[in-house]
Amino acid sequence: MMERKADTQTGANAKTVSGLDVLVAGAGYVGLAAAVSLKQARPGLAIALVDAAPAGAWQRDGRASAIAAAACRMLDQLGVWAEIVPQAQAITEMIITDSRTADPVRPVFLTFDGEVAPGEPFAHMVANRVLNGALRASAEKVGIDIIEGVAVQGFETNGAGITVHLADGATLKARLLVAADGVNSKLRDMAGIKTVKWEYGQSGIVCTVAHERPHNGRAEEHFLPAGPFATLPLKPGEDGTNRSSIVWVERTPDAEKLVAGDDLLFEHELEQRFGLKLGEIRVADKPRAWPLGLTIARAFVAPRIALAGDAAHGIHPIAGQGLNLGFKDVAALAEVIVEADRLGRDIGALDVLGRYQQWRRFDTVQMGVTTDALNRLFSNDIGPLRTVRDIGLGLVERMPRLKDFFIRQASGLSASTPRLLKGEAI
Repeated sequence: MMERKADTQTGANAKTVSGLDVLVAGAGYVGLAAAVSLKQARPGLAIALVDAAPAGAWQRDGRASAIAAAACRMLDQLGVWAEIVPQAQAITEMIITDSRTADPVRPVFLTFDGEVAPGEPFAHMVANRVLNGALRASAEKVGIDIIEGVAVQGFETNGAGITVHLADGATLKARLLVAADGVNSKLRDMAGIKTVKWEYGQSGIVCTVAHERPHNGRAEEHFLPAGPFATLPLKPGEDGTNRSSIVWVERTPDAEKLVAGDDLLFEHELEQRFGLKLGEIRVADKPRAWPLGLTIARAFVAPRIALAGDAAHGIHPIAGQGLNLGFKDVAALAEVIVEADRLGRDIGALDVLGRYQQWRRFDTVQMGVTTDALNRLFSNDIGPLRTVRDIGLGLVERMPRLKDFFIRQASGLSASTPRLLKGEAI
């Protein structure tokens, strides 16, 4: 296929760019990975990214994410993992407890350790800005234009393509629009796609904690009555400081008081949950809280539009699978589009996009239902439920094959895994 050049027509107050094959809305890790995946597999496709966030906003993201083994394989196939891995922390062990905040001892009910393949941990922790920066560098290298600080204001579709109107008056014409603009996706609403949605009344507090002793790659998740408290290992800081990322779920009113209140009170409450097993601790950045809920789009596609990442689904962080679901979307969508383009088919046609929806929607709903059930089962202090769930965790601990199955699922290496997530070229 010959590369299509974008034609630009400039008027008094606006310009029109036509000839694009794919326009991706949202330059987070999902949008960037989608654009890079497509461009690397089909260099002849004309691809652009548009993002509402101001230029450089991604560099101020202090959060970190758990990247499963399958997603690491995809990033390696895209040629960015080598840049990321020196700043990534392997998760070599995970323990799960079920207790109350005031309990002097937290018995371990379930442990996961080992590798999905020799030398390949089941997950890594990576700073969001490191991941985003590596993908941006790759996008620029392969010639993807990134338009920053401009939102999509509207669009209309016709038989051959989609016309997208930006807030600055510019118009972009493409064959396919990929909506990767987050859980509160405006593009999803503009497309008339409804959602299944409810709030949990919980918020997730995220911060980085410095501690005296090394974590040795261990992650911990403590199921507490208000919600899970997860400690995730980070790479030591440039000065050698031992660090961990905290995802702390509390009821929303309590979470808001904690992040807005006195620093000493926050650190006291944090210490009650973190403990002193790693020595003295201190909060290394400003804690922030995000409300938690379940959001699943009733459809993942519409004429000339495909939803990906949080625009298609937002789930509870109890299983740490939000980012990895987004990367599964990317890998499946890229495989569907690339194969259709090779066959000379219309990449934005609804029958082509329907294959992507069929591939991803069941898995997404299944994960949404699972995380919802886990949150309801563990985020309470009901005696009979505590007994049942602790017996269940203990049974899993004593069944190696079942533990291996859960590790494979958590690492993203299920039977229907797209090729990119296996580390294979499309």
